[in-house]
Amino acid sequence: MAVFVALGAFLMTLAGGWVAQRVTDRRHLVLGLAGGLMLGVVGLDLLPEAIEAAGEPVLGVPTALLLFVGGFLAAHLVERLLSARQVAHGAGGHHGDRVPQVGLTAAAAMVGHSLMDGIALGAAFQVSGSMGVAVALAVISHDFADGFNTYTLTSLYGNARRKALLMLFAAAVAPVVGAATTLLFTLPEELLGGYLGFFGGALLYLAAAEILPEAHHTHPARSTLLCTIGGVGFIWLVVGIAE
Repeated sequence: MAVFVALGAFLMTLAGGWVAQRVTDRRHLVLGLAGGLMLGVVGLDLLPEAIEAAGEPVLGVPTALLLFVGGFLAAHLVERLLSARQVAHGAGGHHGDRVPQVGLTAAAAMVGHSLMDGIALGAAFQVSGSMGVAVALAVISHDFADGFNTYTLTSLYGNARRKALLMLFAAAVAPVVGAATTLLFTLPEELLGGYLGFFGGALLYLAAAEILPEAHHTHPARSTLLCTIGGVGFIWLVVGIAE
């Protein structure tokens, strides 16, 4: 049942990527929406789940929050190192230059997140049918945002359309693979919570430091801000329905 439901997530991920491709003439709106979706996923979905699952606090701070900060710093460090490497090889260094590897790394993290979605889906069905249905609703709904963000992140950093489509397809297949693996083993809850915290920090960095500034740089329009707010609201609605 979990694998069958994951096929719905596969289709929703592809649908999100398709929408991201079709609105290239409204790039600022796409980026504004992507930033809102990412912010909503991190603040309303990933972080609450991570805090609940990641185990005991460390020196009074929840483990998930420590990993969240670590993920944010890791994303910043990776981008700085790749940018420095690009400058050292004479590839530029002006403000606004995009390093393709950063986009691929971010998209790969989205694929990993989608894989964990599938594992969580399979684990939920192992507990009970009602829990499986609730998780399935959340996974299928927000995988649209995952597909949208995966394609947007890859293409934003200057990667070819072929690579963006490849990462989109990988993100679409990942939930199916993740759900299938739960037939073989069960992922410890604390490990899943720690991963979600770390990934949430990295995703927030990309949204706050890259996606949203880019969206408002050339088109500081009210419509862009509304798209961002709408993205957050969409994830809020998805999380509320799932609960």
